[in-house]
Amino acid sequence: MTEREQELIRLAEEEVEKNKEDVERDPYRLRYHLMPPVGLLNDPNGFIQWNGTYHLFYQWMPFKTGHGAKFWGHYSSKNLVTWKHEPIALAPSEWFEKNGCYSGSAVEHDGKMILFYTGNVKDADGTRETYQCMAVSEDGVTFDKKGPVVELPEGYTAHFRDPKVWKKGSDWYMVVGAQSDDLTGKVALLKSADLVKWEHLGAIAGSGMNGLGDFGYMWECPDLFKLDGADVLIASPQGLEADGMKYQNIYQAGYFIGKLDYENATFEHGDFVELDRGFEFYAPQTTLDEKGRRLMVGWMGVPEQDEDKHPTIKHRWIHALTLPRELKWADGKLLQVPVEELALIRKDQLIEKSDLQLSDDGVGLDIRKSKALEMSLSFEKDVASFELELSETVQLTFDASESVFSLRRKSFVTGEWESRSCRLQVLAELRAYMDSSSIEVFLNGGEEVFTARIFPDANAAGMLTLFGEGTVGEMKVWEIEPE
Repeated sequence: MTEREQELIRLAEEEVEKNKEDVERDPYRLRYHLMPPVGLLNDPNGFIQWNGTYHLFYQWMPFKTGHGAKFWGHYSSKNLVTWKHEPIALAPSEWFEKNGCYSGSAVEHDGKMILFYTGNVKDADGTRETYQCMAVSEDGVTFDKKGPVVELPEGYTAHFRDPKVWKKGSDWYMVVGAQSDDLTGKVALLKSADLVKWEHLGAIAGSGMNGLGDFGYMWECPDLFKLDGADVLIASPQGLEADGMKYQNIYQAGYFIGKLDYENATFEHGDFVELDRGFEFYAPQTTLDEKGRRLMVGWMGVPEQDEDKHPTIKHRWIHALTLPRELKWADGKLLQVPVEELALIRKDQLIEKSDLQLSDDGVGLDIRKSKALEMSLSFEKDVASFELELSETVQLTFDASESVFSLRRKSFVTGEWESRSCRLQVLAELRAYMDSSSIEVFLNGGEEVFTARIFPDANAAGMLTLFGEGTVGEMKVWEIEPE
């Protein structure tokens, strides 16, 4: 580790300690989600299970609640619910990363954990350079930087970042989020025999390819993997226009299902499908764990979307990561299911009701002012309408006559109600995880998902209120308390 890196890490650690009391005093600090100890968190990075332990890194700006020269923060866990904050993994200390250790991934090779990440460089006049870099660890905590292994190929602007690496047979492959010279978003594919020398095979997906037409000016954070026989490409396109209920955030995150031809470096795929219909979800990353599960974590935020207005900023921190989700493939759709380990942090069961009759007068249920909850509801086929008020800040609604489910929240910018919606023919099941300032909603076994930051009044009454027409077959609510 160079003296410059040691100095940057020392300064970041001092920033954590200096602001610790102020940060922890914030009533909106989350109880069971991963957050930065101070400053700004964004993309999840380097998600891997290595030697039996899960490692999850994250983009981190410790010195302010805006973006800048990013570090890699680091969490580890044995069970996906109890996390340990590890020492800083990467600091932007070297010439090839001086303006940020940007997003990337992790692989295991020869018993070592190897990180790939983007080194961001900007000159005084704002000219950008980009390098895909490698760092190696034998203990999963300290990392030896090996420097750039991929320089910018021809045909792209310097917006070329976020390498995701995997192995197939004896070869290694990398996808990189990119912008081509014609200023359209792309995903580039590279190949290597030794993780050091990489060959650029070409763009395999992007705006103007595979029948997409105009589809954004930059694609970030690609991830490509096989799930139940299908090749899945996840990407975060920037520059899509809103289309009805779709693409309502400034930037999107979604997936394509297709077939990657490794020999010819082509990827035939279907339509783009958003992964999450809520207000805050971006730049997800997946890993395959030792149980054979494809797990995903996303950033509970969106770049340039009212980031400077979050209420937590006055306490010197902003943003969080989503809960880990298991991805499953069923009936032509990618399902997202909260990992089963989340049951380990259930505390008291606050509600257990069966055959609950809904009415326009509402049914109020006491949740003891709990700020951290898991709830599960199943519905009878006669449910025509449903509204669940979780606080004065957030509501979940379903209208069977219009086949529309919505998450509504009080805007933390304007104070007015705003909503995100999707078409849903039947509401059979709803699971929701509510934290001090977030909610994640999973419908019909993960067929649709909504993630949002919410900022309720700390003194609000501890009640859930249900309105509607029909029957809730079963309702369970647990208080959550991490170990």
